[in-house]
Amino acid sequence: MRTWIAAFTLLFSVTGYTQVTPDSAKLEWFRDAKLGIFIHWGIYSVNGVDESWSFHNKLIGYPEYMAQLKGFTANKYNPEAWAALIKESGAQYSVITTKHHDGVALYDSKLSTLDVVNSTPAKRDVLTPFYQALRKQGIKAGAYFSLIDWSRNDYPGFLKDSSRYKIKEQPARWQQFLQFCHGQINEVMTNFNPDLIWFDGDWEHSAEEWNAAKIRQDILNKNPKAIVNARLQGYGDYATPEQHIPVSRPSGDVWELCMTSNKNWGYHPDDSAYKTPYELIAIFADVISNGGNLLFDIGPKEDGWIPDEQVHLLKELGKWNKKHAAAIFGTRAGLPYGHFYGPSTMSKDSTTLYLFMPYNAAGKAVIKGLNNEIASIKVVGANTALPHKVVGKISWSHVPGIVYIDDIPAAAKDEYMTVLEVKLKSKLSLYRGKGGFQ
Repeated sequence: MRTWIAAFTLLFSVTGYTQVTPDSAKLEWFRDAKLGIFIHWGIYSVNGVDESWSFHNKLIGYPEYMAQLKGFTANKYNPEAWAALIKESGAQYSVITTKHHDGVALYDSKLSTLDVVNSTPAKRDVLTPFYQALRKQGIKAGAYFSLIDWSRNDYPGFLKDSSRYKIKEQPARWQQFLQFCHGQINEVMTNFNPDLIWFDGDWEHSAEEWNAAKIRQDILNKNPKAIVNARLQGYGDYATPEQHIPVSRPSGDVWELCMTSNKNWGYHPDDSAYKTPYELIAIFADVISNGGNLLFDIGPKEDGWIPDEQVHLLKELGKWNKKHAAAIFGTRAGLPYGHFYGPSTMSKDSTTLYLFMPYNAAGKAVIKGLNNEIASIKVVGANTALPHKVVGKISWSHVPGIVYIDDIPAAAKDEYMTVLEVKLKSKLSLYRGKGGFQ
């Protein structure tokens, strides 16, 4: 990942830049999923340094970085336990790094010996058992793949302030790298048949240089149902802003926010800045309110141990998700800003609204511009019915009144975020005028 260009990523991704028309039917499971778990695991977890970027930005030397190969053991790795934890979180899919920018693959690549099978004490493909465990749990499998490979001598880039060659001057050398890069993508598709492929690193070259159209077609030839993120220079299916929550609703129909549990993607023992369960749930609610998915990251240690803080976050999120599943999974973006001051979602048939309220929310919930009559209101998970009244409706005006929902009883409030179910007597209809006679 690249936090130093996150702002650019957000601007680029949220605009929905694409040269292909995403298949809406194929994306339906992804649109319904809402939550995925990202896993950054690699040799960088041995010393707990930045994945790939630590040598690229000269925080440590390249030889020191690659010496971590000797310490990657995976000797406590339990893929079934990982998959069970992901299932408990409520996540519907998971994306794991098959190869980061450092070029170290987590499977037995036939195109290079720079992988955990041939170059580390682990001496095994760690991806196959994980994907098998995911599928046993009914979780969709995603594969992160870095297009760039700073360890390859036939790749132009290396350190932040240096490069090996220019493509225009050595096109044959670039074609040699492309053959390798496309070959490893083919290995990932053949070996693991992922439901989703999550590219990274596309910013260093154009779509034409990457031959992105061919990459996409090769993927679909292997798995016509596979979906691709937007980091393929315009040949992806959905936008992937990084770390930063969009302030306004992204224009694309399908999008995903990828975010760390602390400040780093991989294992960093020096990073204790973990999000709290409430902060994570509030972020998640905001994302799904805007029609997006959250891809939430964890970073295991080299031996496969997942930090306790990350386990706690996933378990607490899972507990909340289980209680409020109807308001989360399979829903669509909620009310536009101004109609309700907080996150909200809506059922697919547009007849039920879900309003998300913090535990300490004081005062009545308010909905403005609702043309519909309300059939019932209750607290999700508590089945506590709430009365409401409509204020300011004038008989001769078509402008709707303001809906005030009674205070939530303390006993019915959730410890993190309470959710209200508002059932309508007809499909959602909103007044979007300026008031008065308009």
